[in-house]
Amino acid sequence: MSLRVLAVASEMSPLVKTGGLADVAGALPAALAREGVETRTLIPGYPEVLAALGHGQTVLSVEDLFGGPAWVQAANLDGAVVYALVAPHLFAREGGPYTDKNGVDYPDNAFRFAALAWVGAEIAQGAIAGFKPDVLHAHDWQAALAPAYLHYSGEPRPATVVTIHNIAFQGQFAKELLGALRLPAESFHMHGVEYYGAIGFLKAGLQLCDRITTVSPSYALEIETPEFGMGLDGLLRARADIVSGILNGVDEDVWNPATDKRIAATYEAKTLKARVKNRAALQKRFHLDPDPDAFLLGVVSRMSWQKGHDMLLANLPALMARHAQLALIGTGDKHLEEGFLAAQDAYPGRVSVWIGYSEDMAHLIQAGADAFLVPSRFEPCGLTQLYALRYGAVPIVSRVGGLKDTIVDANEMAVQAGVATGVQFSPPTAEALAIALRQAEHYFRDKDTWRRLQLNGMNTDVSWRHPAQRYAALYREAVAARG
Repeated sequence: MSLRVLAVASEMSPLVKTGGLADVAGALPAALAREGVETRTLIPGYPEVLAALGHGQTVLSVEDLFGGPAWVQAANLDGAVVYALVAPHLFAREGGPYTDKNGVDYPDNAFRFAALAWVGAEIAQGAIAGFKPDVLHAHDWQAALAPAYLHYSGEPRPATVVTIHNIAFQGQFAKELLGALRLPAESFHMHGVEYYGAIGFLKAGLQLCDRITTVSPSYALEIETPEFGMGLDGLLRARADIVSGILNGVDEDVWNPATDKRIAATYEAKTLKARVKNRAALQKRFHLDPDPDAFLLGVVSRMSWQKGHDMLLANLPALMARHAQLALIGTGDKHLEEGFLAAQDAYPGRVSVWIGYSEDMAHLIQAGADAFLVPSRFEPCGLTQLYALRYGAVPIVSRVGGLKDTIVDANEMAVQAGVATGVQFSPPTAEALAIALRQAEHYFRDKDTWRRLQLNGMNTDVSWRHPAQRYAALYREAVAARG
C-alpha cells in the first residue's frame, strides 16, 4: 500500500540547519520513497530557504496568518516536494530560525510556530489540490500543535505522528495566548494543551497524536522516567503503548569518506591507510603540532551542560600531560566557550578551538581525528557518532540514549569477539570519562586493535534503510488503527 505523508519541521538540511532535526527531515523522505511512502515536507520560509528554493508555485494562500498574509510555495528538492510557508511578518528576519542575532528567542515564537502547525493541519485536511496525506508527521515542539489543531477541528483527519528529537525543548507559552493561537477554550485542560498552567506545544502534540516516536530505543525508555522525561514522563508512561524508539540514520551520499569532496583525501575500509593524509590536513588546518604519534581527539557539538563539555574541560590537563591533541568545533554556553579558548591559549599546538560551525571543518574532523568524543549527559540519538563510525574515527561516548544503542563498547569480551566499535563510559562524570579516555588511548597504541575498531565501525550499517522500514510500518499501523 502506497502512503502519502506530510512532514512538518522547523528546519531541513541542506536548506536550514541548527542540529540533527534538519538532517533527519532532509534525508528521511528519500529513504521512505524506497518503502512506497511519498513524503512532502512543510518548513518555514526563512530567507535562506527561499533563496535556495527560488520562486516556486503558490499552492495555498492564507489571508491572515497570525497578523499578516501568507502563502505556501511548492518546490522540488532532490526529487522531493518541499512546501515553504512564506509569511514575511513571521519569518523574514536576519537572525536564526529561533533567535535573533544576539541569540535571544524571538518574542513571537509562539505565533511563528503555531503558524507552521496551523498551516500543516490545513494541508493535512486537503487544503492543497491534489494532495491529501494519509499521515501528518510533526517533528519536535515547533510542529507539535498540528495534531492539536486537527483534533479540535472536528473534521476528518489523517493519522498523526509526533517525533521527539530532544524532550528538553518543549515550547511553553502563556495561557493568555490560547484564543490568539486559535485554540478553543475547551482545549485548556490536562488532557489537552494545558501544561502546568501554560500552553505546552510539545505536550499538546504528545497528548493528542496517534503515535509517538523518538530517535532511539533507549531514549524512548529513558524519557518515561523522571530523570530524563523533563516533566513529561507521566504522560509518556500513560501512553507507553504508542511510544516507539527508531534510530536515526545518516545520509550516505553526504557522509561518505570514499566520495567526500570536503576532505583532503578520500578513502574507504580497504584503503584506510590513506586516512593519514586527512589527519595531517586536520592538524595543519587547526594549527596543531604535526605530531604523528599524538592521540588526536575530535569534537563537533553544541557547547552545553547536556553535551558534557565541562567533563572534557576537567580532563584536559591529564590529556595534555599525555601529549594528546584536541580539535573542537562548537558554539553555545559562554563559560564553556571561554574555558576552551583559555585551554587553547594554555596548550598551543595541542588544543585548537573553532567557535562557530563549518560543514567543511566538521567533515575534516571526522576524517582526520583518531577518536571522536560525545560525552553527553543525555542524548536522544546523536548523529556525530554515526558519522564517526562511517569515517573511522573511533567514538568515545557516554552510555545513554542513542549513544548506547549505536556504539558497541570495547570491553574485553567484545574486543576478543571482534565486534567492538568504540568506547562507552558510565555514569556521565569526569571521572568515568577519564577512565574511558585512558582505555581508548591504550587501544590506540595497539595498532592492530585500533584498526579493527575502525573497520568494525566503517562496516556498520548506519544508513536510513532500516529506520525507513520502521517508519513506514509505523505509518501503516497508525492509518489502519484509524480505520
